[in-house]
Formats: sequence, C-alpha cells, structure tokens
Amino acid sequence: MRLMAVHAHPDDESSRGAATLAKYAAEGHEVLVVTATGGERGDILNPAMNLPGIHENLTDVRREEMALAAKTLGVGHHWLGFTDSGLHLDPGLVPADGFARVPLAESSARLVEVIKQFRPHVMVTYNECGGYPHPDHIRCHQMAVAAYEDCPSVAKLYYFHEIVRVTPRMVRIAGRAERVISRIPRRTSSAAAPRDLRLGEVAVPGWVRASSVLTQRVRGRRATTEVACGDYFSVRDRALRAHASQVDPNGPFFLVPWTWRQHLWPTEKFELARSRVATTAPETDLFAGL
Repeated sequence: MRLMAVHAHPDDESSRGAATLAKYAAEGHEVLVVTATGGERGDILNPAMNLPGIHENLTDVRREEMALAAKTLGVGHHWLGFTDSGLHLDPGLVPADGFARVPLAESSARLVEVIKQFRPHVMVTYNECGGYPHPDHIRCHQMAVAAYEDCPSVAKLYYFHEIVRVTPRMVRIAGRAERVISRIPRRTSSAAAPRDLRLGEVAVPGWVRASSVLTQRVRGRRATTEVACGDYFSVRDRALRAHASQVDPNGPFFLVPWTWRQHLWPTEKFELARSRVATTAPETDLFAGL
C-alpha cells in the first residue's frame, strides 16, 4: 500500500503523524512526504543554530535537515517548490510570492502530478483550520482536498486530528507559555519523585498523568482512526530533532519524554474526511477497507 502525507513546511512532517509514517514505512508500505514550501522564511528557533552562515543559507540548511528527517523516518520525500509565506497569522501580511497567495488551481495541479506518479491509496493532510491558523497550512489543506477530488484513484483522505480549533489568540498565548516554560530549569535526574505514578517500568509524574486524563475528556473534533505507533515515538523525536534550525532540543515539545507518551498516548489520531471505499469507524488502520 502507498501513503502520502501533504505538509506545508519542512519539520511539519515530524511533528504531526510522524510515528505513523515511520510505522507504515517499517512494515513495508511505500510512504511519501510532500512538502509545499522550502521553509525559507522560518525563524532560527534553536539557540545553538543561531550562528553566522545559517540565516544566509537557510534554504540549503532546511533542505539538508529535511533529507535527514526523511531518512530517519524511512520515507520518501518530494518538494513542491513553492515559497514559504512566513509566520503571518493575518493573511493580508503574506508576501506576494508566498505559497498562501498562489492560485489554488496552480498549486493543486502541481500536487495532482505528484499523485499521478506516486499513486497513493491514502492521503493525509491538515483540517480546514490548518492544524493552527498559518496561511500556508490552510492553503495546504485546500490544495490537498482539491487534488484528492481530482484524483479518483486515491481511496481515502484523512486529516491529522486536532481536538480543538486553534485560533490566532490561542497561538499567541501558547507562545507566551512556551517562553515561560523555557526559563524553567530542567531536572536531569531520572529518579521518580515521591508522587510519581508508575506505568509498567516507567515513572510518570502525577501532573502528567492528570493532564492525560483531562486531554482525553476534552470534547472537540472527532477522531475516527487511532494508529498504535508507540514503538516509533523515539523515531519521531529523532526526526524532529533533525530539523535543528527550527527545533530547540530543550523546548516544550520534548518536555514529556517519549517513554511516558508510550504509556499515556500510545496512538496517533486522524479524522477520515473523504472515502471512496466502505469502512466503519472507529478504525485502527489508515488502510482499513482497502
């Protein structure tokens, strides 16, 4: 079977559904990541990479990082060749050459050509909110849906599951929270604190366990499909760290170790948005019904 994941920027593929991609690739399925832009306007988010020569050569740096991430996940990769719009939550601020301003007919036609060559059975991309309201993510959603509609050979289209609709205000609040968290000293000891809970052989702090319960109780968008992929969480983390210019290894994404996540959130979730084959939710496999 063949699976295609359609993303806006390099590093997106390693933060959404990456363990699922690695799992399917390891099981012998053909997996292709399609990246719409080169991430040319990304910020240097890792202080260790804020060095002379990085900003000036960011396009090449991000290409090298993407190649390493794809190799780590064990997947193929294709650049669509559009230009990053930059992080502008206001679409009116997107530069004239940004991907979000490219006519939908043009971008979807380019993706259709890749689909015809790769012939995926299943496609995965963002929901109509883009996962978060980046204009490139929203345009990526629109492009992928249009291309799916033009390619009847693709049996199913999924969205990466987002339990809530992320708004620009929520992004700003999250940014402030991230800056606060980054100032908190990290504990290096692996010993369990007195109030830690143990799941199997893994010590999990009580606050992490509580947040897991709260997350599961949040009512929002409906996940139709959960893929058990905990064995590949370490691969996902290595792939994300491959994007060294964009990912701070001491940042909040890695605050909860993958060993804890294996026990608390052992699956990655998706929403079945379109299907040309009969299938019944809930599913445990993106290829269900094929």
